[in-house]
Amino acid sequence: MTSRVETRGVLFVHSAPSALCPHVEWAAAGVFGVPVSLSWIPQPAAAGTYRAEFSWSGESGTAAAIVSALRGWMHLRFEITEDPTTGTEGARYSYTPELGVFHAVTGVHGDIMIPEDRLKAAVLKSAVGETTLETEIDKLLGKPWDDELETFRHAGDGAPVRWLHQVV
Repeated sequence: MTSRVETRGVLFVHSAPSALCPHVEWAAAGVFGVPVSLSWIPQPAAAGTYRAEFSWSGESGTAAAIVSALRGWMHLRFEITEDPTTGTEGARYSYTPELGVFHAVTGVHGDIMIPEDRLKAAVLKSAVGETTLETEIDKLLGKPWDDELETFRHAGDGAPVRWLHQVV
């Protein structure tokens, strides 16, 4: 018998058209197993879109399940974090329609942990002239996603946060 590992995280929906908002709630409800109703507020960075955020607690891997439920939706921008536990690393996911999903493993202090093989591949690509090491490291750290989402993050400063707890 495997034991469940409880963790916490935050889902930031940075930008969703009004028609997509109920679908985001339904997708989250499918992961949490309970109805989800988010407090949507206008997103000033993109006219006609809305933003919401909520903190959640649930089983380790919940962030990945939410990403799987939401990825691929055009006009949706979101990020989700999952805190590390004593038995699991943390995670950070970012999604934009243009770039797709970015995933990084995070340590206990929130730092992105880059696996050795990915660093070696970045060094090799730069050594053979395919790219620069700076460009590859930026990709490993999610800089293209950060650059695209930064305007949406600032537009959401001061937004209300709602706690959701997974029911099993």
